[in-house]
Amino acid sequence: MADQNASAAGSIGSCRIFCQAYLKFCTLMIALDCKGMGRCMSNKIFDLSGHVAVITGGNSGLGLAMATGLVKAGAQIAIWGRSAKKNADAVATLEAMGGTAAAFECDVTDDASSAGAFTATLARFGSIDSFYANAGGSGVRGPFHTLSRADWQSTHELNVQSVITSFQLAIKHWLEVKKPGKLIVTSSIAGLMGIPQATGYSATKAAVAGLVRGLAIEYGRAGIQANAILPGFIETEMSLDTPQYFQDGAKRRAASGEIGRLEDMEGIAVYLASKESRFLTGQCIVLDGGHTIFPL
Repeated sequence: MADQNASAAGSIGSCRIFCQAYLKFCTLMIALDCKGMGRCMSNKIFDLSGHVAVITGGNSGLGLAMATGLVKAGAQIAIWGRSAKKNADAVATLEAMGGTAAAFECDVTDDASSAGAFTATLARFGSIDSFYANAGGSGVRGPFHTLSRADWQSTHELNVQSVITSFQLAIKHWLEVKKPGKLIVTSSIAGLMGIPQATGYSATKAAVAGLVRGLAIEYGRAGIQANAILPGFIETEMSLDTPQYFQDGAKRRAASGEIGRLEDMEGIAVYLASKESRFLTGQCIVLDGGHTIFPL
């Protein structure tokens, strides 16, 4: 009987020692911030934890939609926009989702303003991993033969030169710190199809689509990727300002039978920022519900 009691006591003691050792192990893992588990989690597809993305015109419309998707994937967002109120509202929206975001007042048609925003973004976040040149507009509309040089120049400054300036800032930084980066520009299917009395818009959107192809070749060996998103008719304040007949035509021509929603921009924005898109560069990705392939 004494031997049995001694054996039982020994088993209990061994169990206690094992439990104490296991508890110490768990405590150590927590103290190390679960680094072993972190390595496992880093393999999660489309995980943008720690990724910093700049989005020009990110305080509304397509830009805010892309920011929303990026935040859902774990990215930190720097919004560049002219309106202080819209900037603040956008940051509040992203933070309410649990994201990290900051906004910087910036007029992308002004080189000094863009340079200042870039410096401020680096000071706030410490790094930049992807740059979304999204700010733009329809420019001056009207019959082609009536447009002045000033009309063309203003549309070019907003839709092309602002992209060039922004991308130059990003590329110079990445080359200096010797790190890869991702350039994404919001183009449009207008650059493929054209819109009557909006030739300036069509021409400038075609220009930035061509720009990313050149940048992809020139800076690919430095680990810098460049791609364009070509949205079709997506429901935004700007698109809803177009004539009703144009909106109806866009819906009729879409293979899906509907116009796009803002949330349709989220997934492509995340993909282009993620490590999963590492082999994609110099591409113009059409996001139009099949509008451009419709035969009529």
